[in-house]
Order: sequence, then structure tokens, then C-alpha cells
Amino acid sequence: MSSQLTVGGIPIDVVFKDIKNVHLSVYPPVGRVRVAAPAHMSLDTIRLYTIGKLDWIKQQQRKLQGQERETPREYIDLESHYLWGTRYMLDLQEKDQPPQLELKHKYILLTTRPGTDSEKRAAILAAWYRDQLREAITPLFSKWEPILGVKADHCFIQRMKTRWGSCNPHTRSIRVNTELAKKPKQCLEYIIVHELVHLLEPSHNQVFTAHMDRFMPGWRHTRDELNQSPLAHEDWEY
Repeated sequence: MSSQLTVGGIPIDVVFKDIKNVHLSVYPPVGRVRVAAPAHMSLDTIRLYTIGKLDWIKQQQRKLQGQERETPREYIDLESHYLWGTRYMLDLQEKDQPPQLELKHKYILLTTRPGTDSEKRAAILAAWYRDQLREAITPLFSKWEPILGVKADHCFIQRMKTRWGSCNPHTRSIRVNTELAKKPKQCLEYIIVHELVHLLEPSHNQVFTAHMDRFMPGWRHTRDELNQSPLAHEDWEY
């Protein structure tokens, strides 16, 4: 069940869930506001709650709207692309053979058949990023699941527009944003730990924070590094 409020001229999406506490989020690129509220909570109570958070909401919106953003990628020769936080130049070559992509010094060497358009080059690069992420994720799960004493049954890698990752504790499924392959590896590790901790505590409450402090003491610094890095042209946030 969902609804919408307007508080201080700001539209707020409200989603009712089977949860105990209210969760307030502000999403890029323009600062869309979303409240996840317990199913029994009234709209009047939610309105009062958001009025009390109005200054914080406006502050987050200003921050997001002023945040650095990547320009749209065109997948042309010598264009900048990132892998694990390092900048590479795209080196396009044409050969009559199946597509091939490899790192070579500070270049991402992309070989395609003559006449391959930018949409196809984008798809090849996106698949390569997924492969890079999949390879990096496996040892992180092997490292952290025993430390936390949990086990995720499924991990999905996909494009996500509003979050870097998500966890469904009921199905023990974790989803990871493909864009994390472009960020420093410690950001990926933070997201994996964050989502695994949700198998211990589904909410972002004091128990969750205590787990994060215990298992990854520097998590706040990494979270801030991730959220302050340039957003993709489509934009998301965690």
C-alpha cells in the first residue's frame, strides 16, 4: 500500500510495510523523498514526523542537487571510463572477429567488428563490468559470511537506479548494483557487509549500527566516500 503527502511544498512518497520503525530516504538526482512506515501508522502521524525532519530533507536535497555527476557516456575513442576507482581511456579498435575487451596499461582496449554502433559497445562494456563485479564478489562473501555467522542464499548483480545494494532477509537474497565495479573496491566490500548484516538485523536501527561498528569500524568513512563520488548520469544513492 502506498500514498503521497506534501509537506512544505515537497512531495513525499509513503509506502506502508510490515516494519516497526519509520525509514526516511532522500534519493538523487533531484532529492525525491520516500517514507517507509509501519502498516498501522496514520498519514497524520507520518506528516508530523516529516515536518520535524523538513530541515534535514532540504539539506539532503541541496547536497544531492549540487553533487558532481558524470557526463553521459558516448562510448567513443579516448573517452574516460572507470574500473575500481581508477580512470581508464577507451581504446576502440575494429577487427572482423568476436568482440573482445581487455585492460592494457591505462586503457580499456575494446575490439569490435567494423560498423559496431555505440549502443552495442555500451552493452559489451556493461557485460564486462558485470563479469568484473561477479569475480570480485565471490571472495568477499567467502570472507564475510563466516565472520558474521550468516549465509546469503542468492546474490544478484543488476542495474539499480536508487540503491547500491539491497537485501531481502526473508529470501536471504542480496542484490548488488553493477555500477559498484566503477567505484573503489572498499566500497563494494562495505556494501556486501552492509547487506549481510541485514540478515542479522533487517532495519537500520541501533542494533544494525552496532553490528556495523563491531565488524567494520570504518564503515562510515567508506559510506561517505561512496555517496560523495561522482554519480552516474542516471543517478542513484545508498
